[in-house]
Amino acid sequence: MRKIVIAGNWKMFKTQAESEEFLRGFLPHLEETPDNREVLLCPPFTDLSILSKYLHGSRVQLGAQNVHWEENGAYTGEISGPMLTEIGVRFVIVGHSERRQYFGETDATVNLRLKAAQKYGLTPILCVGETKEQRDHGKTESLIISQLEKGLVDVNQDNLVIAYEPIWAIGTGDTCEATEANRVIGIIRSQLTNANVSIQYGGSVKPNNIDEIMAQPEIDGVLVGGASLEADSFARIVNYK
Repeated sequence: MRKIVIAGNWKMFKTQAESEEFLRGFLPHLEETPDNREVLLCPPFTDLSILSKYLHGSRVQLGAQNVHWEENGAYTGEISGPMLTEIGVRFVIVGHSERRQYFGETDATVNLRLKAAQKYGLTPILCVGETKEQRDHGKTESLIISQLEKGLVDVNQDNLVIAYEPIWAIGTGDTCEATEANRVIGIIRSQLTNANVSIQYGGSVKPNNIDEIMAQPEIDGVLVGGASLEADSFARIVNYK
């Protein structure tokens, strides 16, 4: 059975005080959330400890935005699996397009991070997706299949979430049509050895399009950016109809 996974990626937003304020507005909305929906927040590293304390005993899981492949070492600016699990982190985003675009992430380093996440007891969320130029040149399918083939070498698909994030739709206000997202996610699923991997859609997900997105048969959740920063907005997404 495929799980529904609704994740908020806060990127580089929210201080600790702002995180606390968000939770005060958000957590009461979860009383109406169906039990079969996994809800998680992926804040900046500086917010993880305080969110771990406030979320203890709640139904919200904690995720990080990156993880290094080594347990420790001289890797300035990185963070390791044991550092995350020690404070209650259960999920980690790997290979987000912003990491690939701005910080030199490759399919090879994505693979290393995925395997490290699983080694240390984290469930990775692997992000794949194409640019506008790649889509316009008809390369969407071949690119995503290549990202999967290279990224998933020796990765346990029983402990994995995948997010399809068309890069041209992230933070632009341009949302991939729900039926097209469903088609691409179907292609992603066809490449997996485990058909029950949860596959999310990400890219300008908002309260006004979440119902249509989640009505698609192949889509198992969403990875939400900007709309997860406001309590009422993210609550509407979590409690989609």
